[in-house]
Parts: sequence; structure tokens; C-alpha cells
Amino acid sequence: MQIKSREKNEVIIFDIEGEIRRSDVIDITLHQMVKDQLDAGKRNILFNFKDVEFIDSFGVGEILASYISTHNLGGKLKIAKISKKLYLVFQVTMLTKVLEIFDEEEVALESFFKD
Repeated sequence: MQIKSREKNEVIIFDIEGEIRRSDVIDITLHQMVKDQLDAGKRNILFNFKDVEFIDSFGVGEILASYISTHNLGGKLKIAKISKKLYLVFQVTMLTKVLEIFDEEEVALESFFKD
């Protein structure tokens, strides 16, 4: 898994590539990267799943932990560009009931400021 972060319109976007799974070579977890942004005062987080191929239970836990940490600080965490295969995983694990999921990044970005 590779993760690059960028900021657009006060939203931190994590472009995630590869597989979100437990690995022996993880230097920093997705949740830790989110916590670092939260510690820096950033409260709007968007995961771009365009290039995510697979997610296991560890990955689901990372996403849920990231959501909880963000939500507890009054922030928002959303997901964009998820594949149909991964969307099924989100449905089975009930993450679709908790997370806002968007087909397009621009629509997701706009949604942060519609409340």
C-alpha cells in the first residue's frame, strides 16, 4: 500500500494505492496518518480509493478507527472512487451505514461544505 496526501479546499485527500491489509513492513498505518492530520488541526479527510485493489479486516479496522477519531474531534471523513468489489465489502461490514461514499472526488469535496 502506498499513500500520498494532498490538500484541496481545506480537505486532506489521501490517494491510496494497492492493498489495505496487515503487513509486516508497515512503517505507518493509515489511521496514524489520519491522526497526524487531526493533530495538525485538519478536520476534513477524504480517502481516494481509485487505485485500491483489496482490503482485508485490518484495512476495514483502519478505516473505522480513522472515522471514529475524525468524528470524535468534530471532523468529517468520506470516501471517493471506490470499486464495486470493495463497495460490497463495505456493505457486508456495514461501513456504508457509517461513511459517505461518492463516485467522484469533486462531488465528495463539495459535500464537505454543504452542511
